[in-house]
Formats: sequence, C-alpha cells, structure tokens
Amino acid sequence: MTESHFPEAIVFDACCTAALSCFEQNGFHGTSIRQIASAAGLSVPGLYHHYPSKAALLEKLCEVSMSELHAALTNARDGATSTLDRFDRLVACLLEFHAEFGAVAFVTYSEIRSLQPGPREAHIESRRRVEQYVIDAVTDGIAEGIFATNEPRHVARAITHICLGVAQWYRPGGVNSVAEIVETYTGICRDTARFVR
Repeated sequence: MTESHFPEAIVFDACCTAALSCFEQNGFHGTSIRQIASAAGLSVPGLYHHYPSKAALLEKLCEVSMSELHAALTNARDGATSTLDRFDRLVACLLEFHAEFGAVAFVTYSEIRSLQPGPREAHIESRRRVEQYVIDAVTDGIAEGIFATNEPRHVARAITHICLGVAQWYRPGGVNSVAEIVETYTGICRDTARFVR
C-alpha cells in the first residue's frame, strides 16, 4: 500500500472525544449529558460552557470527520496519475477512513437520524459529495473502457457502503492489517465496477 491518506489522527476536543466514546457504547439517545461531562472530566455546567446541547456535540463530530474525509479524498483524487489510479486511491482513502477511524465513522453514520434537521441535511449532502468522487471516477473509467458497468451511480453507492461496512468489524491488531484490507477490498471494488482486465 502507498503512504496513508491519513498520516495523522483526526483530533477532537475533550468534549467531543468523550461524546464519541459514549455514543459508540450507548447510542445517542442512550447517552446523557451527565455521562459525557463525567467522561470529559467536567461538570455538567462546564460542558454546557463549551457545547449548548448533546446534539451540538454530534454535529461537531460530523463536521470535523467529514471535513477531514473530504480533504483526504481531494488529495487522493488530485494526486492520481490515471483514472484507474484515481479510483484505487479514492477507494483506499475510504477504506482507511472507515478502518482507522471506525468509531466516528460508525457513529456519524448510524446516528444521522439523531441530528437536527438543518445539520442532518448538511451531513447527508456531505455524504452525497463523498459518493460523487466515486461516481466521477467510475464514469470516466466507463468512457475509457476500463469499467464495463452501465450503472455508475449504483456502483458508487455499493462501493461506499462496502467501505462503510469495514467500520463495523475492523479492529486494530486483528487478523488483517489496514494495508491488507485495502489491497483485498480495492480488488472487490474494481470488480463491482466490472473492471476490464
């Protein structure tokens, strides 16, 4: 595998880090502000000094993580030397994100319904933009004859969900390294687009 698309960890403040841990363990609705404050080493009023609500913490987790993902995807796209290389880099980027940052990837997807209407729409649109990177690569690959699918949008949706699924089962120190997952799953994603060998 080439150099990681995420050379540094995604950094959250102490309140968001605590909220992420609580949301991952108990779900958004199963977590109280008091639990988050305790995990952050703050009083409840102290937590409210930084964030006005539990929803605001979830919104911040979504904003920061998706901003980092979009930046990495843009770098992956812009660093490619061919359409196939762009496809592979984008897939690798998505796989790395969902493996290395599985907690926030899982929480920000599974708790979409818990976001307030405005932030929910913004987050869904951000996810559409993620999918668009893959749609564009597959569409260009079709035009160049390297992919035989005639459904680039459906293929892109399938690929993004393949990558998303990694967050549900990957654990550091497990049987497969991130590099091995990227190698295996990139081949699966190529096949999903009906790669012409």
